[in-house]
Amino acid sequence: MISITAMNRHGARLGEACPGIAAVAGPAGIMIDPAAPLLFFDSGVGGLSVVAPTLALIPAAPIVYVADSAAFPYGTKSEGEIAARVPALLGRLAERFRPRLIVIACNTASTIALGSVRAALDVPIVGTVPAIKPAAAMSRTRAIGVLGTAATVRQPYVDDLVARFAGDCAVYRYGSAALVELAEAALAGEAPSLDAVAAELAGLFGQPGGERIDTIVNACTHFPLLEADMIAAAPPGVAFVDGGPGIARRVAALTQGQDWPDAAVPGRLVFTRLGERERAIAATLSRRGFGVPETL
Repeated sequence: MISITAMNRHGARLGEACPGIAAVAGPAGIMIDPAAPLLFFDSGVGGLSVVAPTLALIPAAPIVYVADSAAFPYGTKSEGEIAARVPALLGRLAERFRPRLIVIACNTASTIALGSVRAALDVPIVGTVPAIKPAAAMSRTRAIGVLGTAATVRQPYVDDLVARFAGDCAVYRYGSAALVELAEAALAGEAPSLDAVAAELAGLFGQPGGERIDTIVNACTHFPLLEADMIAAAPPGVAFVDGGPGIARRVAALTQGQDWPDAAVPGRLVFTRLGERERAIAATLSRRGFGVPETL
């Protein structure tokens, strides 16, 4: 049985079903093999923050977790690189694992390639986008921070979310590659430095007016894995919001009525490159219900 600790339980519905996929399994749809997995995809381990709340709702769900370690991190890649790589790679993964549903558990990949993936694959796709709507609803000071990768925070998709849901808020953005690395290292057994976490948060609070921020959107799925450290490093009373629970609810809704195994089974852990760090991460995850790591 897989057991992954999730730090945050805030969030709202962020993924959407692939439009036009009426042949999704369910009470009135085609039959689904109970062993058909949910496939979670990220450049690294960040998507585990989405797996955890999903398993809280569907404990017996078979999980295939795929980390594109050969191209990690996505946040420093160009939009063109991600747009070309992600749909092709997910096509190979869908063919190999035959998932009932795919979760792109990566804000960067979702904001750039979600549409292309949905157009290419005949399987329900749930994406991950910054939880700006719930953050704006929570904020008392009307000042929120969007903390993600550089590739995510500059996307027009984020501009649209801000315009639609946070028009009366001051929205501060900061792209952090360092927090992504700290989260990966933490799963590999290296405790994060609180000073290093504080230095990244200063990228938000240090902006003019940033001291008013009372709510921060974790716009990268890696960041909830560090949330205990982020809370310790942030000013008192600052809340952190991520989309994991909302995505989990969406997955549960899309698979409602489908059959699952009678008991939980070990998760499959797949890397596109299996190096020293990935082996260390796999060792940590083996104690949380994942099997021997595989390579694509």
